[in-house]
Amino acid sequence: MKFARFKNQEFISYGLVEGDKVYKIEGYIFGEYKVTKEKYMLSDIKLLAPCKPSKIVAVGINYRDHADEMNNELPKEPVLFIKPSTAIIGPEEKIIRPDMSERVDYEAELALIIGKQTKNVDPSDALRYVLGATCFNDVTARDLQEKDIQWTRSKSFDTFAPMGPFIVTGLDYNNINIELVHNGVTKQKSNTSFLINKTHEIVSYISRIMTLYPGDVIATGTPSGIGPMSKGDVVEVRLEGIGVLRNYVE
Repeated sequence: MKFARFKNQEFISYGLVEGDKVYKIEGYIFGEYKVTKEKYMLSDIKLLAPCKPSKIVAVGINYRDHADEMNNELPKEPVLFIKPSTAIIGPEEKIIRPDMSERVDYEAELALIIGKQTKNVDPSDALRYVLGATCFNDVTARDLQEKDIQWTRSKSFDTFAPMGPFIVTGLDYNNINIELVHNGVTKQKSNTSFLINKTHEIVSYISRIMTLYPGDVIATGTPSGIGPMSKGDVVEVRLEGIGVLRNYVE
């Protein structure tokens, strides 16, 4: 299934996407809902970030090639950080470069969307708590990340968490092609099979630290090929089976 969160002139709603049409949903996709016969063309609505999480939990240094390009040792445990919900933007929206940073980078990632409350789950059972996946850009002020001891400032500016366009269910999250296209040129290209910590291991690990709520987002890490963005750039995160998340740099 493919879910969207969208806006027209009168309301904001979740919808079920079939081809180029969206069928309005009554209720909450993380609980009880009904798909109505009321439909809209994708071209006639505005797609929003596909959920409103209480938190975004991100995994750093989770591809070996990215660890190499950052001159980092491979972590013995998942490296976690939090991005605030205020950083979220949706498809076709603008990434704003902050004045205090001279280098703002793209990072293409697969994001998992939690479907039900999750706490202390085993890896073998963890993906039952995931509703689906979406595209994610872990925008990072690289110069500030290198300057600070921890990553909160560099990862948390408003607009630094583009996500969308859809939540797609039923995928093999550990085998999805991932690509970052910057101004029409492919800069990152990999597959989630190369994740150091696999998606089921990540969900289990995080759930042993904090409770995950429906709609929470887990960004699973980026492959090598990160690079800077400038004003006027167009950046696209492309995930197999999910779609294209396109944003513009202001």
